[in-house]
Amino acid sequence: HTGEKPFHCSQCDKTFKKKGNLAKHQITHSGEKPYQCSQCNKSFTQKSTLVTHTMTHTGERPYQCSQCNKSFTQTSTFVTHQRTHSGAKPFQCIQCNKSFSRKSHLVSHQTTHTRDKSFQCNQCNKSFTHKSTFVTHTRTHTVEKPFECSQCNRSFTLKSHLKRHQTTHWG
Repeated sequence: HTGEKPFHCSQCDKTFKKKGNLAKHQITHSGEKPYQCSQCNKSFTQKSTLVTHTMTHTGERPYQCSQCNKSFTQTSTFVTHQRTHSGAKPFQCIQCNKSFSRKSHLVSHQTTHTRDKSFQCNQCNKSFTHKSTFVTHTRTHTVEKPFECSQCNRSFTLKSHLKRHQTTHWG
């Protein structure tokens, strides 16, 4: 496993380990969607995506977590979910050794090493690459809690905290 990806897409900068994966990917550029759902007529570029989609009609979720009983349609989302229980963080930044449970979080983090940090907090001088992260951070210095629960009027600094709280009202 060298990690080498010798097959390059001529239409974008994606690379692939296998020629077959490149061929599957190239369909996305043609706009062709040969796989159609018999239930709702929605079309897909790949057969595997159609198979996953059909589970939305059947309710099938074949991958079940033994720790919390959540179930999933795809093995990849199931594996990612399991990391919430194990705490595994297999994706490591080669520049600062920080680890992440999801590859997408690592990719997002890596921009902190290359991008300008143009959003600077005037309270503590911390800098941020993303405006949304900066805005969230600034709330730690204030009492601003813009996300209010409609059930009990409790307020939160983050939308995700409000959503988590709302589950206490309806499970």
